[in-house]
Amino acid sequence: MVEITEVRAGSPADKAGLQSGDLLDQINDTVIRDVLDYRFVTTESQLHIAFVRNGVRQSVSIHKHEYADLGLEFATPLMDEKKTCGNHCIFCFIDQNPNGMRDTIYVKDDDSRLSFLQGSYITLTNLTDEDVDRIIRMRLTVNVSVHTTNPELRSKMLGNRKGGEALRHLYRMAEAGLQLNTQIVLCPGWNDGEELHRTLADLFRYVPAVESIAVVPFGMTKHREHLCKIAPFTQETARAAVAQIEAVQAWSLTEHGSRIVYAADELYLLAGLPLPSAETYEEYPQYENGVGMLRSLLDEFYDALADAEYDGGERHLTIATGTAAAPFFRQMMQDLHGKFPAVTCDVIAIENRFYGTSVTVAGLLTGQDFLAQLQGQSLGAELLLSETCLRYDDRFLDDMTREELETALGVPVRKNAVDGYALLDAVLGADESM
Repeated sequence: MVEITEVRAGSPADKAGLQSGDLLDQINDTVIRDVLDYRFVTTESQLHIAFVRNGVRQSVSIHKHEYADLGLEFATPLMDEKKTCGNHCIFCFIDQNPNGMRDTIYVKDDDSRLSFLQGSYITLTNLTDEDVDRIIRMRLTVNVSVHTTNPELRSKMLGNRKGGEALRHLYRMAEAGLQLNTQIVLCPGWNDGEELHRTLADLFRYVPAVESIAVVPFGMTKHREHLCKIAPFTQETARAAVAQIEAVQAWSLTEHGSRIVYAADELYLLAGLPLPSAETYEEYPQYENGVGMLRSLLDEFYDALADAEYDGGERHLTIATGTAAAPFFRQMMQDLHGKFPAVTCDVIAIENRFYGTSVTVAGLLTGQDFLAQLQGQSLGAELLLSETCLRYDDRFLDDMTREELETALGVPVRKNAVDGYALLDAVLGADESM
């Protein structure tokens, strides 16, 4: 049973007499264990709810409109304890953090429910057959971290003897026709080359259930002293991976009418290759995984710039970003200045000294690195940062707040969406929201 912590006023549950503190037991004969059961059954319009109040079992019937929310709140979004990860992946970024950071940095999630609710990727190693039965019954879309379909290698890479065995859950869900998005964190010398070929071949056997495959290079920080040895990517190994993926894409277009597999932006940057066109990413199925994000940003920006007008005065500001994206931002700002000479936007590439210079993305920059490399510079009217640098509470990874950085630098610090239209608005001052 799950305790109801709040009943929203005027909701169907409120009108039926449910109260805060009631223990929710069943809805339409489905035992409610967590948010999946709750969301699945409450899509129905006629609900028979069994609950316990003060030790007495009671029930009510509720009729709600098809899209109406029942109006119940619970202590956690999952209505249950979050399942943590039992793996010890050789490439795990969390294990590459230094000591002394906030506790939440070291928490590893591998909860299948977060895959459905938030789009996170799961390894399947903590699922039971009963869990898979429920997922299939509910026809849920699942995001799976596959990495390799070689059972022995997967067990080694996940640091979990169940790693290879858990692949049966993937195949069961695919055979049941569930929609699956998958990812491969590529580690040179481990799951690249022939092993990558094997993994892609195995996954393609389950197309169209397997809707997309992202190949993402592993991230290496300078804090790997006691961890498994993995060779860093070189331009040569990155190019070999891209060539392999693009060959499979060409074959897949002929066989399936879709590329299915996509290389992350970072893999192209490591390879020193130009980004593919927007058409290559089709409908951007792996956008949140960093696949096509930079291409989308560029295309949006230039589409917006083509139609933009600016009649303001002289404007000077600064963008600070990771070393990987900085060249692209510099080109965009040069082109903007060419059209609107009154607007000057400097771009400063911030080296990641906290995690190591091999970490080049903006989302892993800390407040202390921004401060150390920007302090004393002429930043203009304001500083723009990607929203990926900050948590929901406006804190960087090292717990510095955006407000603290503003105070130290003496200029407003604006977080900007990863969106080319929003970027142009921010640079031109069309949207002054912070």
